[in-house]
Amino acid sequence: MLFQFSFAQKKDNAIGSEEVNIVKSYTPTISDASKIQESPVLDDAGNAKKETIKYSIFSFPVASTFTPAKGKAEGVEKESKEKFFNNYATLAIGNYGTLNAELFVNQELEKNDYVGGMFRHFSSQGGINNIKLDDWFYDTALDVTYGANYDKMSWNIDLGYQNQVYNWYGLPMDFGSTLSAADRNNLIGSIDSKHVYNGISLGGKLDFSEGFFKEMAVKFNHFADSFDSAENRFYAKPKLQFDLGGQFVTTDITVDYVGGTFEKNYDNTNTEKLKYGFTNLGISPSLNIQENGWDVKLGASLFYSIDKMGNDNKFLIYPNVSVAYPVVEDLMIFYAGAEGSLEQNSYADFVKENPFLSPTLAIMPTDRQYDVFAGLKGKLASSVSYNIRGAYTNERNKALFRSNDYTENTTNEDYAFGNSFQVVYDDVRTFRFSGDLKADFSENVSFGIGGTFSSYKNSNEQEAWNLPSVEVNSSIDFNITPKWYAGVKVFYVGERKDLQSNTDAAVVLSPVKLGSYFDLNSHVGYKYNAQLTGFIKLNNMTNNSYQKWLNYPVQGFQVMVGANYKFDF
Repeated sequence: MLFQFSFAQKKDNAIGSEEVNIVKSYTPTISDASKIQESPVLDDAGNAKKETIKYSIFSFPVASTFTPAKGKAEGVEKESKEKFFNNYATLAIGNYGTLNAELFVNQELEKNDYVGGMFRHFSSQGGINNIKLDDWFYDTALDVTYGANYDKMSWNIDLGYQNQVYNWYGLPMDFGSTLSAADRNNLIGSIDSKHVYNGISLGGKLDFSEGFFKEMAVKFNHFADSFDSAENRFYAKPKLQFDLGGQFVTTDITVDYVGGTFEKNYDNTNTEKLKYGFTNLGISPSLNIQENGWDVKLGASLFYSIDKMGNDNKFLIYPNVSVAYPVVEDLMIFYAGAEGSLEQNSYADFVKENPFLSPTLAIMPTDRQYDVFAGLKGKLASSVSYNIRGAYTNERNKALFRSNDYTENTTNEDYAFGNSFQVVYDDVRTFRFSGDLKADFSENVSFGIGGTFSSYKNSNEQEAWNLPSVEVNSSIDFNITPKWYAGVKVFYVGERKDLQSNTDAAVVLSPVKLGSYFDLNSHVGYKYNAQLTGFIKLNNMTNNSYQKWLNYPVQGFQVMVGANYKFDF
């Protein structure tokens, strides 16, 4: 923009001159810029070497009157520790005249020695519906132990006694069908169904924390019944372990003898006692290798079986190998293997499984040729574990319980009226799949479930007598409050098959199917204090009188009320 101020003065025309003003527009321009150098030129005088400067501190004490206040730790509320007692006593009573009593005592004598004892009694006065014979039972046991614990070894000696009384109450449903009503009632009234078992045992165990000799277990057991049957069993099982190049070689040694007599055979036709006796000598060396996560056991079991009566001596070899590898650390561990063994059977062991046997058994060992298995186990979470397993087993002379055939002759023994069981042997091949899951949802709730599914193939017998194809069990336990707790247990057993005939009736033999059964049990308890607890147990809550064995229904709904008291001397 242009602002111009002009001033003019009129003069005398005589001057004869004239002034002319020329106006031109303003055009701005930008002068050239001088670029600054990126790397400035330094003055040589600024590159001189720097002098080294040394520092020192002159210190002297300064008086201070400051006094810090004393600190106080923050209080933490401590949980009271639950006291553990060395002894306890339990007493409970219920319907069916049931009585359950237990007493456990344990006392340290000196610095290392201790003595303990256990008394147990469980009985019922019976009362099952529609039973013609007595069905009460008693089971009483007393065990005492003395031992010592040292830094490098421990040992104990055990002495035990057990008395059991059972009744052969399981008469067939159609018993007396060939007799008149009066003769049937008279025959049933003449049967003394009581059967008494007595057992006494003496044993001990040694454990060493150092050296190649690791442990030694020894036991002698004498078992007898009220029909003059008697059995002696002795076994010794030492275990050795050697370190071979950083790997362990373990050797299990077995010396197992069983021998006994039965007064009569089932038909009561023998003139001499029935005798049996077997001695099994075994050694099972194995090499344990742990490398790169692999856990491998390579071994075999060698047995020599001596038949004292039949001179049927055998030398047998079994596999003893297994492998485990963590596929996903603790979350999934794969394992597999093949094992086998010669298993000693005994009258005492059979009675533990089925107390309604006739005292006329055939006793022989079972040759478990191989058990090939594979599975997965691990954790789904920190508190949830699982195990899935499949197996194929081949057994020779596998013991099976089967009902005795019978007649209605008044001269029969009290166990020969279809109310007892025998043991038969067969070669059985079993395919089995099993799985279980355990979970601790919290400190107050724990849960578990497991199941087994089996398929059997026999060589001689029609069926795998009294072996179920399905077994499922589950339990849950929880603390309701610090004082109250409860739990529930349930199990399911699938169908089984048995075989029995009345030879007087001359009917064609055909297997009898035993129905599956479902059993529900629960308990509730109240902790009055650290020492006294009361509880209620409910068994067979569905009130189902199912048959665990053919012709042997169980008690219905059962209620037991009791208390447990813990104490110290």
